[in-house]
Amino acid sequence: MGNRPRISAEIKQQILHRIRSEGVTATQAAKEHGISTPTVYAWLRRSTVLPSNILQLNKLRRENDELKRLLGQAMLMNERSKKNQSRYAI
Repeated sequence: MGNRPRISAEIKQQILHRIRSEGVTATQAAKEHGISTPTVYAWLRRSTVLPSNILQLNKLRRENDELKRLLGQAMLMNERSKKNQSRYAI
C-alpha cells in the first residue's frame, strides 16, 4: 500500500465548514480536494455531536411531556378552585 497524504486539521475544518455553511456537497468537496467521498462522510460523522444514548434522550422527552401534562392539570385545578372560592365568598 502506498502512503496517503495526510490532510491537516485546518483543511478538514475548512472542508466541513464549506459543506455545512455554504451548501457544498460532500462529493463536490471531495473531488475538489482530491480525497474520497467516504472519507469526507467519515469526517462529518465524527464531527457531529450526538447524544450518548438515544434511548435515554427519548425517555427524557417522554418524562418531560408527562410533567407538562401534570402541570397543566394542576394549573387547571387551581383555576377551578379559585373560581369556586370566589363564587362562595361573602
